[in-house]
Amino acid sequence: MGRFAGSCRFVFNAALALQKARYELGEKKLGYGGLCKLLTQWRNSEETAWLADAPVHPLQQALKDLERAYSNFFAQRADFPRFKKKGRSDGSFYAPLGSFKRHEAALRRAQQAMSRKTKFSSNWKKAKARVQRIHSRIGNTRRDYLHKTSTAISQNHAMVCIEDLQARNMSRSAAGRADAPGRNVRAKSGLNKSILDQGWFEFRRQLDYKLAWNGGWLIAVPLQNTSRTCPACSHVSGDNRRSQARFACVECGFEDNADLVGAINIVRAGHARFACEVSGAAMPPAAGTHRSDFGVAQCRA
Repeated sequence: MGRFAGSCRFVFNAALALQKARYELGEKKLGYGGLCKLLTQWRNSEETAWLADAPVHPLQQALKDLERAYSNFFAQRADFPRFKKKGRSDGSFYAPLGSFKRHEAALRRAQQAMSRKTKFSSNWKKAKARVQRIHSRIGNTRRDYLHKTSTAISQNHAMVCIEDLQARNMSRSAAGRADAPGRNVRAKSGLNKSILDQGWFEFRRQLDYKLAWNGGWLIAVPLQNTSRTCPACSHVSGDNRRSQARFACVECGFEDNADLVGAINIVRAGHARFACEVSGAAMPPAAGTHRSDFGVAQCRA
């Protein structure tokens, strides 16, 4: 399996290097069919004959992964494809869709138009139908995105580790009561709207049953210290999270994207949790001293 993974990594990197070279020469990027022809040549070449020892389907999947990476880049959903390195969590990122946010202005206008109509009149019913169509479009768009994303993750990962987020508690209203009003209600309302718009609970539900269909595992780990633990030296401190986007360890100076660091700690904790469930031992949530060789499916907000 290690050799097969190395073969897939070699094919991905070789194809990416070829595409970059063609771009620098002003030539058109090769499509999937052209890359498959090159793969056949590589498997038959004396210099890379060892590729023939690996099944062809995983090698072809590596080329499909590269094509998808290019598509995500051109659609501005991800950075430019990067060369794969042995043993690295690759930082792939699925940007939240924000279906409600995209249609919020149109929905507000439709609701305002409906409010100006005489209730139960013909015009009011037409305006209500427009509001319902927008709500339907929001829900359909969100479900389509969640299904496509969860399917892609479940088909490409044998084990997925996520934070054990309690979406219902996190999206609870902060308005409070008349005798005990809440604080930062406006900011909390915006956060609640964002959480519900992204469909965290539904995404987790889909990952759970789709991974089970494919023989995989979904492991939920506690939230404790996942964003405060340094993946290089394991130092835990609230000061490590300098901002929402940057992580800088105050002990060893390690720096990286904060969400990527959190994903690394989540997958390490998931491996430790899975191993401890088998052995019956107990370990802290972010236990581990080195990065995992498994890919990281980043499911953070």
